[in-house]
Amino acid sequence: MSQAAASRPTRLIVGLTGASGAIYGVRLLQRARALGVETHLVATPAGILNVHHEMGLGRAELEALATQAHAPGDVGACIASGSFTTDAMVVAPCSMKTLAAVAHGLGDNLLTRAADVTLKERRRLVLMVRETPFNLAHLRNMTAVTEMGGIVFPPLPAFYNKPQSIDELVDDTVERVLAVLQVAQARPQEWQGL
Repeated sequence: MSQAAASRPTRLIVGLTGASGAIYGVRLLQRARALGVETHLVATPAGILNVHHEMGLGRAELEALATQAHAPGDVGACIASGSFTTDAMVVAPCSMKTLAAVAHGLGDNLLTRAADVTLKERRRLVLMVRETPFNLAHLRNMTAVTEMGGIVFPPLPAFYNKPQSIDELVDDTVERVLAVLQVAQARPQEWQGL
């Protein structure tokens, strides 16, 4: 970690799209706040709609979970520039549309531009892709993102730790994602006494 990064809190960009699984993005923002991580949220219009449908949260309630929220059309926001130092970015959940845009370098909104910047700056990018079954275009786009240095992380639940609720499944996945993002304070359940 550079000296500049050591002198500030971990800075994480969180993207939220219209794929099912809004709970992952919301829980990630909640957990990041609890860990003292600075978060920059960009949620697509479909992401806002999905948060409302799946969790009953409005835009203001979602944005209040982040340190700073950015409009998807604001391509001049700080997170659109490589000179704004961040540690990592996660898109939770990541739609196949967003995956395709990232795979092909299409920075047509702030979320995909920030992902492109994350890759070009060789920072960690995690895409929590949500779709099933995958078609060949999905698989090729995942391969392209992986070849560019991104990490494709479908939020698949783990059952070896015998979860008792959906919340436990979500929490375990979020902790694993934070560990992959190299947030030092993350504690995946699999490392807690198994």
